[in-house]
Amino acid sequence: MRPALVFSIFLSLLLALDGALLLDGMSRRNDENATLAQLEVLTSGLGLTDLAVSTEARYTRHPAVSDPMAPFMDHPGAIEHFPTGAFWLPVR
Repeated sequence: MRPALVFSIFLSLLLALDGALLLDGMSRRNDENATLAQLEVLTSGLGLTDLAVSTEARYTRHPAVSDPMAPFMDHPGAIEHFPTGAFWLPVR
């Protein structure tokens, strides 16, 4: 095969992958907007400035105000100290 044909096939595959990622991102954005609308109703109904799940540990607070290194301050195999740690799903 000619190098130009190999390059065009490779470029076509990359463009198809880019299109699939674009469609996936658009669908995730729509889901996120629906979730944000529900959270805005909840926070305004409760009179909060931001939705805080819990205040007992730094890493169970809202991700916008938590310390990014807080989850790594405990040993990875340590037993969960607080019951609200069950609110967070494991990373996919």
